[in-house]
Amino acid sequence: MIRGILFASALCAAAQAAVADDSGKFDIQGSTLVYDTEAARLGPAREIQNRDVDVLRDLLRANPGIRTLKLNSTGGSVWAGIEMAHIVQDFELNTVTDGACSSACVTVFLAGARRTMTRGSKIGFHQRSWNADAMADYYESVREEEGWETPFDFGSWVYSDTQTETFEELRYMIGRGVDPVFAIETKRMRGDLWFPSRAELEEAGVLVE
Repeated sequence: MIRGILFASALCAAAQAAVADDSGKFDIQGSTLVYDTEAARLGPAREIQNRDVDVLRDLLRANPGIRTLKLNSTGGSVWAGIEMAHIVQDFELNTVTDGACSSACVTVFLAGARRTMTRGSKIGFHQRSWNADAMADYYESVREEEGWETPFDFGSWVYSDTQTETFEELRYMIGRGVDPVFAIETKRMRGDLWFPSRAELEEAGVLVE
């Protein structure tokens, strides 16, 4: 009987090891799962990446006792942030910022049922951007697939897609209880990130005790 229990425990440990992240971003601390992109072992991995979506889902499935996701990240993939937010909502996790949470990280943070921030931490907002070189590369790589005959066709698509993306982001924020005026303010053109004070974040419904 004891041998069977030990064998089952070994299988469970092996299963958890199989989903463990090899980048160093994830760390389980009791009922808290830490997601710290700054702790990544490789420089290029120090941002939210698409592969992190599957790792997050698998770790939560293998560790049903996790109740909180602790975040420290300056952002990364918009798509990954949205998908990770869906997972956080589905598992009904609380979120806490410990350090900094900016850009796509905020999307994940807002998915939390209870949202807190440790003293000395900060949450940053900015408009989404797409630099010229990246736009040119994207245009050349998918122009035939999308049927864009000229850069102007691409420009028309960008104009429409930007409006749709902004609408979806604002709708998400408001749906998570963020004050609409504050949500709109996050879209203001600024030269750098906007880090509202704790009082502003609480008043706007970003922080929810």
